[in-house]
Amino acid sequence: MVAGFLGALATLGFRFLLYALDRLALGRGGSLVAIAQSLPWWARLLSPTVGGLLAGLLLVLARRLAQRSARQGRPQSEASDYMEAVVLGDGRIPVAQTLVRSASSLLSIASGGSIGREGSMVQLAALCASVLGQRLRFPVEHLRLLVACGAAAGITAAYSAPIAAAFFIAEIVLGSIAMESVGPILIASVCGHITMQRFGLGAPPYTLPAFAEVTGPEVALFALLGLFMGGGAALFLQGMNRSKHLFARLAPPLPLRLALGGLVVGLISIWLPQVWGNGYSVVNQVLQQGDSMGWSWLLLLLAAKMVATFATVGSGAVGGVFTPALFCGCFVGELFGLGVHALWPAASAAPVAYAVTGMGAFLAAATQAPLMAILMIFEMTLRYEVMLPLMACSVVAYFVARSIGAGSMYEITIKRREHGDEKLRLAQLRVRDLVQPTDTVVPPDADLETMSRLFLQQHVKYLYVVDAQRHFLGVVPLPALSAHAARTPTAPPPRAADLLTQELCPLTQDMQLGEALQRFLEHHGERLPVIRSAQDPVLLGAADKSTLLATYVRLAQTW
Repeated sequence: MVAGFLGALATLGFRFLLYALDRLALGRGGSLVAIAQSLPWWARLLSPTVGGLLAGLLLVLARRLAQRSARQGRPQSEASDYMEAVVLGDGRIPVAQTLVRSASSLLSIASGGSIGREGSMVQLAALCASVLGQRLRFPVEHLRLLVACGAAAGITAAYSAPIAAAFFIAEIVLGSIAMESVGPILIASVCGHITMQRFGLGAPPYTLPAFAEVTGPEVALFALLGLFMGGGAALFLQGMNRSKHLFARLAPPLPLRLALGGLVVGLISIWLPQVWGNGYSVVNQVLQQGDSMGWSWLLLLLAAKMVATFATVGSGAVGGVFTPALFCGCFVGELFGLGVHALWPAASAAPVAYAVTGMGAFLAAATQAPLMAILMIFEMTLRYEVMLPLMACSVVAYFVARSIGAGSMYEITIKRREHGDEKLRLAQLRVRDLVQPTDTVVPPDADLETMSRLFLQQHVKYLYVVDAQRHFLGVVPLPALSAHAARTPTAPPPRAADLLTQELCPLTQDMQLGEALQRFLEHHGERLPVIRSAQDPVLLGAADKSTLLATYVRLAQTW
């Protein structure tokens, strides 16, 4: 509850700073598109450029803070991104570095960068929860969950979608929907939403005109729209990745790189000021008046917004791409709806139904989280009429994007999958995966000279005795040879069978690591023989305690 309250306050603080900075620098606050439209052309050009330059300088400072923390021996598990702190770290988020990065994001957004403000809001909300948990000395697993709760409250405060926020964290960040984690996250989301309502900011961000509920065969057209959305999301993600590679190849210093990205946005905004900001006002305009805007104008705005977003994100600016993805989905859906309405004007839903459905489908494909996307659109519009086509379109778009390997716009999805694959691989390990060949093997009739030579060459304490079929018979311990040397010279020289003991209990190839570790603890030695099974004791080799311990520690840390 406290994390939810603090998360909402953090987003409110970021909104206030954004409004105040725009008032100070550009003369008015509020919608960035409206601000851009009120400025002369040269101000539209300079504002994103100068803002990008200053934001880049702050990112350089954030990097230096991170390097200084590393030199001072700060915990390596501190992650600057809240998703990594929850999934891969221990829940600790560095305060100074996060605040500087948030200030950089504030400059990029306030100056007109084509990027979402919500990402930084959520990061600050998660930071508040992390600080709270550290002050209360929460254990690692509880601290991670508290950070997830703070992030969910931040998403709730940013989008007025408490249910979708909880499922965003569960589906994208945690990768599972378990009540042990979703329950506390839902409580934090509710508290964040109530806090925003007390400040009069809990209304849905999008308003829709009235339209009839979509039923019957037309749902198939929305499924067809899902094909376009899946492919469009893949192109969107590919465009972002290529823009990052392009700016990295240009390789100017980071401040100049962000200034170059801002310059691209500024050049576009001379003619199309609608590319400024996250696009809320433009999307609402399309949802309300899209039928009268014309397909050529919609197509031009879509292309301009995508280029502006690629330039801002590719240059390295800090911010979210969640809302720009909603922008693209809305425009593609509206264009598709206009085409359907032109072909079947009397038998198809209004184009706005396709626009709002496209938002959810594009989001489902880009995030690889269809359940979250469906709930998000429903909560952001509060229109049940769109649910049936939204579900069909989103699921189709998700599978299309997944089948062509589109990935996700959140890198944590890939990292978590790799982390899970590593965890699964380690959990499936058996002793047979650790077996190494051994040269300390002798037959039962091995003479004293042969055994002595092996002990001297291999520096071991035991020789493994096997028969002609390599069945493990037992071991010859080094002290047994020493004891024979103390006997009278008239004693006949022994063979390996004469010195054979059963003091070593071998490992089997299918034995789990935990059981093998217990055997080593009982043995107090470095190596143990490995056989195929108790019924078929063929010697396969030996396993080292050091290798087993290293693997077992990796497994424990992964879990």
